[in-house]
Amino acid sequence: MHFKLIHAIGLMAAFTLSSAVRAAPSVDIYDAREKDWRNGAVVYQILVDRFAPSTNVEGKRSLYAPPKVLKPWSETPARGVDLVDQKLNSHELDFWGGDLPSATAKLDHVAGLGADVVYLNPIHLAYTNHKYDALDFKKISPEFGTRDDFRRFAREAHNRGMKVVLDGVFNHMGRNSQPFKEAMANPSSRWRSWFAIGPQYRGGARVWTGYQNLPELNLEYAPVRDYLYRSDDSVVRSYLRDGADGWRLDTAFELGHAYLQEVTRAAHAEKKGSLIIGEIANYPGEWVRSMDAVMNFSMRHIVLGMASGDIAPASAGRMAARMVSDAGIEPMLKSWVLIDNHDIPRIATQLPKQAARRLVQTLQFTLPGAPNIYYGSEVGMTGGPDPENRGPMRWDLVSETNPEMAWMRQLIALRKHHRALRVGDFRLIEADRLLAFERHASRALDTVLVFSNPTPQAVTERVMVANAALMDDTPMADLLAAPGAKPVTVINSGIMTVTVPPETTLVLGPVERDLGGYSRYKRVR
Repeated sequence: MHFKLIHAIGLMAAFTLSSAVRAAPSVDIYDAREKDWRNGAVVYQILVDRFAPSTNVEGKRSLYAPPKVLKPWSETPARGVDLVDQKLNSHELDFWGGDLPSATAKLDHVAGLGADVVYLNPIHLAYTNHKYDALDFKKISPEFGTRDDFRRFAREAHNRGMKVVLDGVFNHMGRNSQPFKEAMANPSSRWRSWFAIGPQYRGGARVWTGYQNLPELNLEYAPVRDYLYRSDDSVVRSYLRDGADGWRLDTAFELGHAYLQEVTRAAHAEKKGSLIIGEIANYPGEWVRSMDAVMNFSMRHIVLGMASGDIAPASAGRMAARMVSDAGIEPMLKSWVLIDNHDIPRIATQLPKQAARRLVQTLQFTLPGAPNIYYGSEVGMTGGPDPENRGPMRWDLVSETNPEMAWMRQLIALRKHHRALRVGDFRLIEADRLLAFERHASRALDTVLVFSNPTPQAVTERVMVANAALMDDTPMADLLAAPGAKPVTVINSGIMTVTVPPETTLVLGPVERDLGGYSRYKRVR
């Protein structure tokens, strides 16, 4: 009797638990991720001086007094000569005259590509063209405009459904800044503690990576942190109020975990859901515990290493999976996946062969993260190391007939139409000769399978897709093929044979069979 009672109670408990599980409202984590603009966004990067020619360039000519030089838009940047007295290279003082109003006028181009975020390289008051040598973080460089011009830029971007991220260069300022000049000239100056000054430093002050034009800020001094991000009128908070939606932190690893956490808390307190993303050249690891996301240089090396043959495809997959596991999928979805930018040769120069370039770009748009498009990549601009990679935007190449632009739009549209690529989880597909993975969300038919073959020969491999929601005998279609193309393979009990052409990243998605109203997915969606 005692045993029967216990057994009955056990059955009732099991039934109750089972019913509770079935009846519990399902919270779709992927729906929640989609509501966060930072996840899987398409980011478009702009160097303001080089993006769009000013309509008032003649009226601005006085802003480029020697040793600065105003160049014609048609000229390509080239390495200059060292200016010993300026502690610069002359190419750092070459300008092309772009500004915030001209960039605002070109936002339709950016929105037309399908970008979700506009990232601006530094716009604050600085001496050089690149603006990484701040004179005053709270002012806009007059070559670019005013704070009102920035507010209008942000407003117009928002009107087109895009967010705006600014470049925060909080590790250092410029040697021409008044605070640094006073600090160096007067040991009793109130600015003295803002910098590390002393005879132990070559040049008299601690500078970033040996560049004498970039004296480092002393973040250990509380007033510096108040100025940058802690006070109500700080740099970080005031620009967020002006319309910025986040900050990309230059050389973020040099700020250290404690201060990165402070910056992130300050930004989130000022604007809930704002983005703090760090330029972290290290493995992401614990860095994503101190801010929202990182610029994912590690993923860039994995992708390019596989494309060049230096990393075996299956090994590249394991590296990517380890990174996602260590960092967590949420920070990875917010992290920017970049191939080129203002510090790296342009993708068309790195990968002049179209097939290799498209293999890499397809991975950039299908791996977890937010693809970072460097202005001009969408039209096939070329350029070697700095300053060649910072050429003025080639508006003459913007055309509906430009194959690079059509390809970029296709990749962006792929992400727009498949939420698994924007906010889905990442899982490896069991394969030996391919980089193979899936992106999956709550609906089985949203699943996207990716197979990359960097070799010059086609690869046919029988692989296992460990997704129990994909039904037996489900056709798989090439998501980058022309509409109406026939499925390329079929999955059976999680096993499928796939053939990937040479130097190709193949993107497949499940297609529900037309069975006259019957659906294998009727109860598994």
